[in-house]
Amino acid sequence: MSRSSFSYKHSRFDLISPFCIIALSIIGVFFIYSAQHYHPNNDWIKQIIWAGVGLTAYFTVSLIDYKIFLKFSHWVYFLALGLLALVAWSPLGVTILGAKRWLDVGVTTVQPSELAKLACLVIGASMLTLSEVGTVMDSRQTLAKMALAVSLPFLFILFQPDLGSALVIPFVVFAQLYASNLSKSFFTTALAIFAVLVGLVVLDTHNYGEYVAAKAETTEEQVVERPHYWIPIKDYQRQRVMGFLFPDKVNRRDEGWNREQSIISVGSGGAFGKGWLNGNQAQLGYLPRAVAHNDFIFSVLAEETGFLGSVVVVSLFGLLLANSIRIATIARDRFGTLLVIGVATLFSVHVFVNIAMTIGLMPITGLPLPFLSHGGTFMVSCCVLQGLAQSVYRFRKEF
Repeated sequence: MSRSSFSYKHSRFDLISPFCIIALSIIGVFFIYSAQHYHPNNDWIKQIIWAGVGLTAYFTVSLIDYKIFLKFSHWVYFLALGLLALVAWSPLGVTILGAKRWLDVGVTTVQPSELAKLACLVIGASMLTLSEVGTVMDSRQTLAKMALAVSLPFLFILFQPDLGSALVIPFVVFAQLYASNLSKSFFTTALAIFAVLVGLVVLDTHNYGEYVAAKAETTEEQVVERPHYWIPIKDYQRQRVMGFLFPDKVNRRDEGWNREQSIISVGSGGAFGKGWLNGNQAQLGYLPRAVAHNDFIFSVLAEETGFLGSVVVVSLFGLLLANSIRIATIARDRFGTLLVIGVATLFSVHVFVNIAMTIGLMPITGLPLPFLSHGGTFMVSCCVLQGLAQSVYRFRKEF
């Protein structure tokens, strides 16, 4: 192979994404270890193993022309749907802390909702590529097909229950629709419906708070009638929303504990942090060990590395997301653009919601932070998604 040919081939591989992925994964391993330092287990070792599996998947997917996903999008979709059905209705479904989200595959457990998010992203990009999109009236058949396709995995995930993961799906689909130049009137209507739903959530949360307060003041002989709720979510999810909207109405040692300890963790880090392994909130157990290494890993990092370390991590995510948008703009076709727009949106939602909830700007949702939070299926899923983006970059022109 000539020098010019070698240089040309390597110029087709984007180096920004793997740099960010590897850097974030290494940071994640260090702070998973720190979060469990005084009660050690092998979760950080598992994370290294899963990172290795994920990176292998990343490079494998990046070498495959992404157009193959257009051909087999329905197979990916039905596989994800089948696995979600197994979780819900078969003995292989595993329930942990009241949530049935995992599938027992013998050597480990996997979370099919991660594959379902990928499947919705791929099937959405496929449908929009193979259909004409314009005004709402002209696109109504396509919109109906997409609504049916994404609503099934959405409902499966919602009733596991996993509200956070379920809500990621509409954001991905709406971003793809927007990138397809669907009429702006559709998004105006959708925004109005979203505002109504938020209002109903606030109303339900207020009614739930009144119900809890009234129940606490009654004797055993008295019965407090449970109010009607507009949004079908679990009481513990209402408690999380209540802890955000009405923090004075929740018990700080119960429903509001994680949120309050997370805010203390982030705030106490100062400019440069307390040093690795020296964060009091996680090390002393104030930030519960069950969540410190996954949903609240950013709180651990912020306490131990301070504002400076937080900026580094946020900058790495910003670089990764900006690079994804760049790849979307230079994709060779519509399908590639829609795939990467979906990937960028999914990551944006995860990063924004996770960090916002750790600093008290959003309710606790349980969405993990990509590449940092502990979790095997999520790590591999993130790597596969970024592998898709890399594939779009590599095959932006024909060899």
